[in-house]
Amino acid sequence: MRKNPSAAHPLVRLRHLYSDTRISALVKDVRGLAAIEFGFIAAFLSVATLNVADLSMFFFQKLEANNATQMGAQAAWATCDLNHIPATVKCPGMNGAITRSIQSTSLGSALALSSGFPTEAYYCINSSGSLQRMSDVSSPPADCTAAGSSSTGPADYVVIQTNYTYTPVFTGMSVGSLLPSTIVSTSWIRLG
Repeated sequence: MRKNPSAAHPLVRLRHLYSDTRISALVKDVRGLAAIEFGFIAAFLSVATLNVADLSMFFFQKLEANNATQMGAQAAWATCDLNHIPATVKCPGMNGAITRSIQSTSLGSALALSSGFPTEAYYCINSSGSLQRMSDVSSPPADCTAAGSSSTGPADYVVIQTNYTYTPVFTGMSVGSLLPSTIVSTSWIRLG
């Protein structure tokens, strides 16, 4: 009667378990490989989705800030007619109208006028077609001679600037933390 060699000693049993045929069978076994591959792909897609979400929120809030700033400039124009120019001096309701307009978007009171704004000054178009500041509202110039055109008169412009603090939704997990934390938007409007 012959004895079973694997029953004799534990080392003999271990050698039998890890024989070459067993190892090659394990190498050829592909069960569960799809789950592992899905795990890698899902992790990559999750990070990509977080980045898309943060970038989308940033650009949406930037568009909202730009829109609100333009609405504030239009509110200055609608509130202060030609009889109230310079508007920062003769139109007391202008700042309130601008503030109500810029805070009427989804950003609400988180969007605020930048310090020192609105500003107002007289501008002329120079020879290169750009606006050139002529003076502040306390001393309006008679014409645009300093800009190279004595036949044209200066125009009154109001400048509105707003700021909004952007906070990424997924801080540290996306490129949203690399974006500027303050969104600044500027809008100009000619009053007269």
